Amino acid sequence: MPTKNPKELFVLMLSHARQGTERTSKILQEISQAAQRPEIKEALEARAFVSEQILTKLDECFRLIGEKPIQLTGRLEDVFVEDFRRELSEIQSPVARHLFILSKAIRLVHLRIGEFVALTAAADMTGHYAVGVLLETCLADYLAFTERNRRFIRNIVETEVGKEKLAA
Repeated sequence: MPTKNPKELFVLMLSHARQGTERTSKILQEISQAAQRPEIKEALEARAFVSEQILTKLDECFRLIGEKPIQLTGRLEDVFVEDFRRELSEIQSPVARHLFILSKAIRLVHLRIGEFVALTAAADMTGHYAVGVLLETCLADYLAFTERNRRFIRNIVETEVGKEKLAA
């Protein structure tokens, strides 16, 4: 579909963010099933819950600009899930599996962060300041999740990896 003006580009970008958020939520649910540590599983499930709130905010963005989301392919997320499953199946160490799960969750969320940074700027550029506010709250949710996962990784490295070194 050809994009002719900034508003059409904004709708396209917003559609990508909405579809990406839906798919990210499903992927994080799958990733959480692979986590054996309850605190990681709960955090990933909570992130999926927050994704539902983000979808509500994105729907409100579409309402405010008087547009509907465009249907897109979403091939990027399909490849991400395929690679995740294949790579996870090859990791045998429980500690390494959890580090891998958290790193993949962060990588996926960073894609969304980039989208929301650009979308916030696009909302301002097109004069949709209320939409920009909603988008920045979505961005803040993703940033908080990334920070949370960073702390999980640090905790695992400090406690579990140290134990493995002592055992070796």
